[in-house]
Amino acid sequence: MLARWLPAAINTRPTEWSRAAIGMALGTLLSVWLCSQVFGIEVAQHLIGPLGASAVLLFAVSSGALAQPWSILGGYLSAGVIALLVAHVLGRTLGSACLAAGMALILMCWLRCLHPPAGALALTLVLADPATIALDWRAIEPVMLSAATMLLCALAYNNLTRVRYPKSASEPVARIPADHPPVDSQAITADDLKLALADMEAFYDVTPEDLEQLIQASQLHAKRRSVGEVFAPRL
Repeated sequence: MLARWLPAAINTRPTEWSRAAIGMALGTLLSVWLCSQVFGIEVAQHLIGPLGASAVLLFAVSSGALAQPWSILGGYLSAGVIALLVAHVLGRTLGSACLAAGMALILMCWLRCLHPPAGALALTLVLADPATIALDWRAIEPVMLSAATMLLCALAYNNLTRVRYPKSASEPVARIPADHPPVDSQAITADDLKLALADMEAFYDVTPEDLEQLIQASQLHAKRRSVGEVFAPRL
């Protein structure tokens, strides 16, 4: 039972870790610096937690559905509006902050812009520092400026380091070459995966197209292995 708690092996190389770490550091630094120049260092530092969490998604797992442009922009906007609304109606208490985070989650799901760091943003905006509180409804401005800056950094850095970003859910995946057809005519497709994900009714940070590509690649490797097993005795 204890073995179930052990983490799975990471399927990326140390070079990718370094690439993502450098991008995260640069993106967070630029976002916080620009925000501090416009709204002051106190406001910028208050947002550094959610921004750091967003940077992990945008630079380390940029192919995930939670790291796409609409997720960060829509997520931050949703959380910001909900947090400020709750703060005005219910006050700035721990209970209202937690309520704001829950309401922001529902709104993000409805708008299809689920972004986990936005939940932290809702908490920090309700339990804000004096400088942020003084901005009142204008507090949404440093939030969106920081989010937009982080997104632009991710767009530039990821593509300059040969990581395609953003990745649309409707974007066609790389197909198996014609000389390597699927193992059988009943191969799983993206439509099948969409129906399966809908049946499971749970959150998954992966697109059906990514799963389809992974399954097709696995089928190709399995076919190569089976062919190798057939000809190995003869060799």
